Amino acid sequence: MRLSTLKNGTRDGQLVVVSRGGDAFAPATGIAPTMQAAMDEWANVEPKLRELAAQVEAGTAKTEPLDLGRCGAPLPRAPEWVDGSAYINHIILVRKARGAEPPKTLRTDPLVYQGGSSDLLGARDTMELPDASWGLDLEAEIGVILGDVPRGTTIEEAAQHIRLLVLLNDWTFRNLIPPELEKGFGFFQSKPATAFSPFAITPDELGDAWKEGRVHLPLVSTLNGDSLGKPQAGPSMHFSFFDLIAHVARTRRFAAGTILGSGTVSNEDRSVGVSCLAERRMIEIIDDGKPTTPFLKVGDTVTIEMADASGRDLFGRIENRVVEGAARGTWPERTTRAMAGGAS
Repeated sequence: MRLSTLKNGTRDGQLVVVSRGGDAFAPATGIAPTMQAAMDEWANVEPKLRELAAQVEAGTAKTEPLDLGRCGAPLPRAPEWVDGSAYINHIILVRKARGAEPPKTLRTDPLVYQGGSSDLLGARDTMELPDASWGLDLEAEIGVILGDVPRGTTIEEAAQHIRLLVLLNDWTFRNLIPPELEKGFGFFQSKPATAFSPFAITPDELGDAWKEGRVHLPLVSTLNGDSLGKPQAGPSMHFSFFDLIAHVARTRRFAAGTILGSGTVSNEDRSVGVSCLAERRMIEIIDDGKPTTPFLKVGDTVTIEMADASGRDLFGRIENRVVEGAARGTWPERTTRAMAGGAS
């Protein structure tokens, strides 16, 4: 089952069920008005959403053509957004890039940070860049949307709390990271609003590719139409989503609708490319003594997508263009511009 949130002039949008072909939708208004409402009552609404999805495929539900420009983030605002860093190769490379050593617990204890969850971008929203010196970078990832997670949830119990999966671009201002971390506290200004795929899918959509809390498919990224990378998301994910859930729930419980990210998908095999520019720049330093790839600039377009073994697009494509950003921005401005043309 594939779900999406359409922009409708409200902050939380309208929940819809999307066809397997990704070209049509049926409103889920009579079942749950928003994605968050569905998360809150998942046990009751999931069977009804699946019934509607079956009707969409059978042609017995009234559907409308889907314009991906209308899709916001599946959860335009979420209770929490927690991002892991489950790919060891990525940690090693980006730490080298800023002259830092990997943590001693690199392979035994997951890295996580808590991002902003009140302002999440859709797949066709623009990314505003107020200052190019901040060093804007993409980070292509996979995420899970969780149901209520009790404190003390174990690795063995984690699977039952995963409701949906998404792709995401965890935008990063690379040049703001070092001074933030020097304070000994963590990321904040270096992490702007994260962008999400138009569709959130149930794990069964992945078939055999969903194994032991990992997605065993390539994650494909491009920059201005040129390939950045297509690393395999499964084998190199050192900590599975089950591991990450157990880690973050050790001392806290999480509300339904919490989003948990995998961290930047990364492989040691250089031939598959990268999912962020920081890795490419570090490889250039290793090979040539200096980086030659610049960070993102106004006018650049980033895409992120994933297909199953048959070539079927699973999540819809993230396609974000970088635009010049004003020093100030308010919610009414963003809502008006989003409704006018899909920009954020």
